[in-house]
Order: sequence, then structure tokens, then C-alpha cells
Amino acid sequence: MFSVKQMMAAAILALTVACGTPDTQRSTVGAVPSDSLSVPSNGDPLASLDPEVSRNIADLTAGILALNAGIDPEEAARAAKIAYEYTAVLKAQYQITDPPIIHNIKVNRGTKPRGLCWHWAEDMENRLKAENFQTLDLHRAIANYDNWKLEHSTAIISPKGGDMYSGMVLDPWRYGGTLFWDTVPKDKRYNWTPRQEVFEWKRARGLLTVRYINAAGVETVSRPQ
Repeated sequence: MFSVKQMMAAAILALTVACGTPDTQRSTVGAVPSDSLSVPSNGDPLASLDPEVSRNIADLTAGILALNAGIDPEEAARAAKIAYEYTAVLKAQYQITDPPIIHNIKVNRGTKPRGLCWHWAEDMENRLKAENFQTLDLHRAIANYDNWKLEHSTAIISPKGGDMYSGMVLDPWRYGGTLFWDTVPKDKRYNWTPRQEVFEWKRARGLLTVRYINAAGVETVSRPQ
């Protein structure tokens, strides 16, 4: 049983910093394209990357290659480069200037355009899928969907044909636009579950929210009755 303190904390989180992932399977149009968000005109968004970004990309490339001997080295390097560079692009598009929880509040209040954890996961997944990798697959996962903690979403890259548990977490939300990555088993902060399993769990309990986007690109999220 949850304590009163835990339930109160959960209620506050749900109202202010909600990061839960709606079911996009029933969207009327589809995901809002990330290129519909403008990059601020105050310079190159990649300029905010860590000075050691080349080493970080090399390390992620090695990590992806270590997942399976059948992964194409060129694809691993391309995926790693995109993961870091696109994180910087999204950070600029989302107008990230605060820690993740504060930014969530601003998104939910409508003062920031995007940047909840599932926005990061969705846009990163879509960008990497656009590469049409032949030796890599993309997955989505959710954590904390069945407890009082803040629900979290991520994209995961794995060897072609592998499940998400054989893959690498790519999570830019966690540190406010700085890419976190590690293998799923080694990510001790979150216990990841395949997104579709979470949707089925929520649907069975009447908890699933559904994301709708009309022809004008206006997005609403509702819970089916």
C-alpha cells in the first residue's frame, strides 16, 4: 500500500509535471513532425554540445557495436552521431533552459512548445528510423507506469531482430538535453517495459490516454470513456 505522503506526491506530479506517454496508435493524423519546430536564430544548436562530443560519439559507437557482432560499423557510427547531434537540435527546438521537471511544468502550462520525455523519445525514434538501418532496430519503452513515481519514456536502439532488452537506452530528457545512454540491463535508474505492454496494461484498467492530432496539427490528449 502507498502511504498518504506518496499518494499526495503522485497527485501533485500528475497535475504539474506529467510525462506519461499517450497511445499514438489511434492518432487521427500522426506525430507532430519535429521539423515543424523552429531552431532559435541565435546560432547553431550544435554549438551547445560538449567539447568532447567526438569522443562521446566514438564511445557510443563502440557501445552500439558491442551489442551484437552483426551490427554494421558504419550504421553504428551514424546512429551515434545522429543521437548526439539530434539531441542538440531538439534541445534548441524545445527551448530547454531548465531542469527536466521544471521544463515539464512549462510544457504542460503551454509556455514551452515541447520537451516532455515522450516527446524526446518520439522525435529521437522517428529521426533514427528515417535512416532505414539494416542492422539496427528502434524500440520505445516506459518506466514507472505502475507506481507513484513519475512515468518516463525512452527510445532504445538494438541489433536488428533483437528485443529492447538487448538494446541501448537513448535518453536525452533525463539530464535536460544531455544524452544519457547505457544498455537496458545496466540502466539502474529505470525498470523499462516495452511500450505496447504498458499500453495493454493501462487499457485493461481504463487508464490509457489517447493522443489525437487534427488536420490543422492541433494536438489533444484524452482518456477514452
